[in-house]
Amino acid sequence: MPETTPWLIWLSWPFLLAGIFFFLAGTVGLLRFPDVYSRLHAVTKADTLGLGLVVVGLSLRSDNLYSVGMMLLVWLLVMASGATACQLLARYQRETEPGTPPAERDNPADVS
Repeated sequence: MPETTPWLIWLSWPFLLAGIFFFLAGTVGLLRFPDVYSRLHAVTKADTLGLGLVVVGLSLRSDNLYSVGMMLLVWLLVMASGATACQLLARYQRETEPGTPPAERDNPADVS
């Protein structure tokens, strides 16, 4: 296996730090935004991008392709499950929100 060179270590730091920044930004958005929809958006977008940047940074430090492939698969799984969970939570919130007309709850595509 090829050994990780020092310049790859240095190249990985900006990706790792940017990933940490986006994780922190998503956390701040979760705590500070006023409504459920804004909070869901902050968490899903920022955390997915943060995880992607961390995966790139760790992939540059990795010494084999197996671990890079596993990290990419985990990132893809998080992207798919995060988007699905966010959509389901937003739909539940919309349906249980007081003041939402029944027609809008049943078929949101027909509402103009």
